[in-house]
Amino acid sequence: MHIVDGALSLPVLAGGAALALGGVAIGLKKMDYDHLPQVGVLSAAFFIASYIHLPLGFSSVHLILNGLIGLALGWAAFPALLVALILQAVFFGFGGFLVLGVNTFNIALPAVLVFYLCRGGIIAASPKVAALWGALGGASAIALTTILVAASLALSGEAFVLAAKATLIAHIPVMLVEGFVTGAAVLLIRQVKPEFLNISEEWDHD
Repeated sequence: MHIVDGALSLPVLAGGAALALGGVAIGLKKMDYDHLPQVGVLSAAFFIASYIHLPLGFSSVHLILNGLIGLALGWAAFPALLVALILQAVFFGFGGFLVLGVNTFNIALPAVLVFYLCRGGIIAASPKVAALWGALGGASAIALTTILVAASLALSGEAFVLAAKATLIAHIPVMLVEGFVTGAAVLLIRQVKPEFLNISEEWDHD
């Protein structure tokens, strides 16, 4: 899911940077600083998940967990993911600095959309319903990120259209795995530490 430096056109890079900057600004404004440790933990989870690769024979893809991050953080997913992407670029050369804005936007926007789409489901009284909504959120976040990555490549020139199509196909298994992982994580977190997803606060309001 990391687009590397040199793969995108200047207009796409500029547009991605502007959109990511706007998302980070909103995220910082909406962030509850009492939950800052939670933001750090989920940023680290994204950092580590990138090392869990799924071999596909001709290539390999990795987990992202942006669905889970979105369900827990909402708009704060933007700054959380930006920090993780910067650290990955600095220490391991993942992605790059020129594409940092595009990568942040492509991964964080789906996280925010999943928050609004699935948040009501994960606070449901039924654990099974919550897990299903969590699975939907995990899979949807990957699907949306894949579409944004493919669009970023396609908009950068005809030479990248084939790579865009390959990206869509290659991440179908990741959607399924992330759906399962996120659904299971929601189920477990609801039982042992619901405040991590801010669920206990929602229940208290009810």
